[in-house]
Amino acid sequence: QVQLVESGGGLVQAGGSRRLTCAASRRTDSTRTMAWFRQAPGKEREFVAGINWSNGIIDYADSVKNRFTISRVIAMNTVHLQMNGLKPEDTAIYYCAGGPTLTSQVRWYAYWGQGTQVTVSS
Repeated sequence: QVQLVESGGGLVQAGGSRRLTCAASRRTDSTRTMAWFRQAPGKEREFVAGINWSNGIIDYADSVKNRFTISRVIAMNTVHLQMNGLKPEDTAIYYCAGGPTLTSQVRWYAYWGQGTQVTVSS
């Protein structure tokens, strides 16, 4: 089993920044990829960004490109999501997820954190 714990959520004004952190209890073949998803009220969970632990390949949703940056610290088993230029539409619960391959599909991720709320005020 792999436990994922997110932190860093909170309230931020539009145009501001926030850094989320996901701490993984360990890395396995089932969690070669770590990703961030988000879910706003009344909407489906959507892919935000993902990164492969070993080769560092990254993917972003179009809606966050050039604003958000995902990174990993292998020695600490942590993944960060630096969010800049936040907009009210970025308001959501942000989830960390672990899966075997880098994909935007929710169903490929078996491990999930409890989520952290990010609220962007206008």
